[in-house]
Amino acid sequence: MHTVEFLKALIGFPTISADPNDDLIAYCADLLRETGAEVVIIKDPDQPKANLYATIGPTDRPGVLLSGHTDVVPVAGQSWSMPPFALTERDGKFYGRGTADMKGFVASALSAALRASKMELKTPLHLALSYDEEVGCLGVRSLIDMLAVAPFRPQFCIVGEPTQMMVATGHKGKTACRVVCTGREGHSALAPTALNAIHLVCDMVSAIRAIQADISRTSVPDDDYDVTYSTLHVGRISGGVALNIVPNTAEFLFEIRNLPADDPQAILERLKAAAEDLLAPLRRDFPEANIVIETTGSYPPLSTAQDAEVVRFVKSLTGQNATLKLAFGTEGGLFSTQLDIPTVICGPGSMAQGHRPDEFVSADQLAKCDAMLDALLDRLGAGL
Repeated sequence: MHTVEFLKALIGFPTISADPNDDLIAYCADLLRETGAEVVIIKDPDQPKANLYATIGPTDRPGVLLSGHTDVVPVAGQSWSMPPFALTERDGKFYGRGTADMKGFVASALSAALRASKMELKTPLHLALSYDEEVGCLGVRSLIDMLAVAPFRPQFCIVGEPTQMMVATGHKGKTACRVVCTGREGHSALAPTALNAIHLVCDMVSAIRAIQADISRTSVPDDDYDVTYSTLHVGRISGGVALNIVPNTAEFLFEIRNLPADDPQAILERLKAAAEDLLAPLRRDFPEANIVIETTGSYPPLSTAQDAEVVRFVKSLTGQNATLKLAFGTEGGLFSTQLDIPTVICGPGSMAQGHRPDEFVSADQLAKCDAMLDALLDRLGAGL
């Protein structure tokens, strides 16, 4: 089958992160098993979701891993001019949710796996398909746990997020947090006698902005990134019941996207210290006053050296000389930091087209990805 045929099938599975992906995984597993691949399914114990790990070629040595996630972001609230879960071809572009992020790469990897099954590989090809990447790189962690105790780990990893087929060596880490502020309720006519939890939220947001300003001013920049420093961002605030009630609780969500050189825990400690400074003068009159900062999810940055062997290897497959670093996160940091697998990011399409209506990947980008994987198969056939 051609890559576009696989892409058509994959787009037909509406694998939004909140929904199951097991039908898509079953489709891929059946396809790969028919070629003789060794396939392992790692099921989520609590929901109809799963990871897939496949090996084509010898199983007694490490190979090259192609990694991709199968979940996509929602389409609700977006104005699509064509069906999001049916592939549409128009003017050399393939439209549908996930075409760029990142079922285009998964389709190309499946096509490569079929070609690999007809070859005598000296070095194996591995495929990793995961779930819940879009909500914090959650699903892949059980697959990483499996590889941690496997007799062989992949020699290299290529994560196929959209980079327009350029080789990406790094991305920032992410730490997501919830902040819950507790005050004391009261009648709004007597507001000064109560403690407004929304005001505490506003004070904490101001503290975040102050820390951000200091980081942007004093940290060592990394000019390879679009935003050259670590960032803090508040994305959601909630609180209050009625206008005439002083709210006793309010909360907000924020994230840290850190450069590899910056420790997100150190940034959190600064914010916790700011919270204590806010609470200290309040606790005599409002002993129940509190600010709780909870980490709800995180993944590490990716930082692969420019002169690493994996970078030279993938450049030789693409014919590219330049590298870049990505504003968005991937599973690559987990493969690199938790398994010590040399990792780069390289895949078809642009993230500028992802997460938006009428998402697309171009035929040219898919062809370039197929060519890269053809070059990879040649190398695997020769034993790297």
